[in-house]
Amino acid sequence: MKAIKIVAVLLVAGGLLALTYRNFNYPKAEHDAKLGSVEFAVKSEGTTHIPEWAGVAAVVLGTLLLLIPKKL
Repeated sequence: MKAIKIVAVLLVAGGLLALTYRNFNYPKAEHDAKLGSVEFAVKSEGTTHIPEWAGVAAVVLGTLLLLIPKKL
């Protein structure tokens, strides 16, 4: 039963983070080019949007798992 409580706390924390930070950036592919003695480097960044319903669902599911009685 202890593992369920850990998962529940992680779900609540993850859901709150998703509701707080709705977008996150990550590095995308890096392109390098060498033309004689000149070097070019292109680094780009991608953005991912986390839907509000996903954060709410994680918080609700985590809370429900925390409220499950020890003995079923």
